[in-house]
Amino acid sequence: MLGSAVYAQTDAAKGEALFKANCTACHKVDQKLVGPALGPVVTAETDDKWLYKWVQNNQALMATKDAKAMKVFNDNGQQAMTVFASLSDADVGNILTYVRAEWKKDQTPVASVAGGTAAESGPSNLVIFGLIAVIIIAFLVILILNKVIGTLERLLLNRKDIPAEEVEPSEDKSAARKAEFKKLLKNKRLVGFFVVCAVLCGGTWQWVTLWNTNVHQGYQPVQPIKFPHDLHAGVMKIQCQYCHAGAYKSKNATIPSLNVCMNCHKAVDRRLGAKEPSTEIAKIYTALGYDPQTSKYDSTKATPIQWVRVHNLPDLAFFPHSQHVKVAGIKCQTCHGPVETMSEVYQYSPLTMKWCIQCHKRTEVNYKGNAYYDNMIVVHDKIKRGEKVTAASLGGIECGKCHY
Repeated sequence: MLGSAVYAQTDAAKGEALFKANCTACHKVDQKLVGPALGPVVTAETDDKWLYKWVQNNQALMATKDAKAMKVFNDNGQQAMTVFASLSDADVGNILTYVRAEWKKDQTPVASVAGGTAAESGPSNLVIFGLIAVIIIAFLVILILNKVIGTLERLLLNRKDIPAEEVEPSEDKSAARKAEFKKLLKNKRLVGFFVVCAVLCGGTWQWVTLWNTNVHQGYQPVQPIKFPHDLHAGVMKIQCQYCHAGAYKSKNATIPSLNVCMNCHKAVDRRLGAKEPSTEIAKIYTALGYDPQTSKYDSTKATPIQWVRVHNLPDLAFFPHSQHVKVAGIKCQTCHGPVETMSEVYQYSPLTMKWCIQCHKRTEVNYKGNAYYDNMIVVHDKIKRGEKVTAASLGGIECGKCHY
């Protein structure tokens, strides 16, 4: 590429910082935002010198009636792009390197989920079909053995000159079927086989039913306001803790108040100049008693939003968000899944005891520079030296030990 020849020492890390500072308002690497997805566009374009001119001053490039520039302008709804005259050729080269690297990374199949947390799943289809095949084979073996045994019995009876029981052919098909059925019931091996199969199937069904009791994986209730997480956490890249501030400092992640929504929408909606708010935004205004025309609140008209809880642990389980988010540094997506891609949130993980224990067994504790674990190491040292260890030294006088 021409750009590679001009600036061989491009830096994707610097390009990432420049991209986030200048480009994320209108572009994403992998999908269309205001402007087109940059990954495929920049990767397909081999004339980096032209790209430098376009990024730095697309208006000047179009003023020269450049055919390629006019095509890009027309293909994207004739939307004017911001002029970045402050970016040097080296800066643009870094941005292009970052975009191409990210696009290449996105096209590479990912072997495992980020964070190494495997989803809890049931038996594979191979195992189930294998068990069915074993049952069918066993049934066929029993039928063949019965035929062989019947043949051997007749041979023995013939040697002893004892006439074998012969069932006279009956014109009544119903009677013949009944006689055949009674004969099968007298076959202890066949009856025993079916009894064992019935017990195994019934026991398996009961086990699966009990195992999945109160497990609500995939639960997606209808909420009073359709809050698009894919727009806010995905496109806008708003951090989870901005709305769910309790996850960093308390047991509960907390549901954000509508005032948190208004922190943005009170300014954003006015800036966009929408005459009428969308249906979902109007619900927020109504719940707050807010008049967008006068920008005033009427508390007498305010009504609480009846949110439906999605994730709900039993009362016997104590799950402190802060210990996992702040102390352990666990990402929200580890338990809640790719929320940034969900138009409506659903329960991603099973949240069973087995699932939690598996995670605790896999997760390596990073205790360096962490005051919480420093105290635990001190207690362990005391135990090794045979010194007295009190409940207080184990955090027994912390508020959260007794009070939620």
